[in-house]
Amino acid sequence: MSDTKKYVDQWLRDAHAMEQQAETILEGQIDRIRHYPALAKRMETHLEETKSQRERLEDCMERRGISASGLKDASAKFTAMMQNLGGVFAGDEVIKGALASYSFEAMEIASYRILAAAAEADGDAQTAQLCRDICTEEEAMAEWLKEHMPNLTVAFFDRANADDTEAKR
Repeated sequence: MSDTKKYVDQWLRDAHAMEQQAETILEGQIDRIRHYPALAKRMETHLEETKSQRERLEDCMERRGISASGLKDASAKFTAMMQNLGGVFAGDEVIKGALASYSFEAMEIASYRILAAAAEADGDAQTAQLCRDICTEEEAMAEWLKEHMPNLTVAFFDRANADDTEAKR
């Protein structure tokens, strides 16, 4: 096995774990941000995209003859659960969640760009295209967050200044 193939396979497992982590994070956040309906709706849409991304990665991995890493997946899900738990105690959870989500999207975008280039180098145009397609979805979510963070911040302050006990969510 070439080093290129080895790294593509490893990075596909990493991407699968990353999507498992994203799924867990989104599920946790959506349940707690109902007072911000536009954000909740966009995150629900992105959760469905994330599930589809995970499934498409699984199909790709099967085509390449590899399986997901149970250890990486479990570790990613555990990290996401701890992140969700930490948000419960933050007085400004919705803002910290938006910041974390934007940062996570940036990591996903970089990961898929690297993986697409690696798959091209490995001669696997189908995997490269899948990674570019997923990257486009991640870029759209990052752009949505970027555009809506100012309004989200103002909405948070409006709620907090009105002594709304649910402002953080």
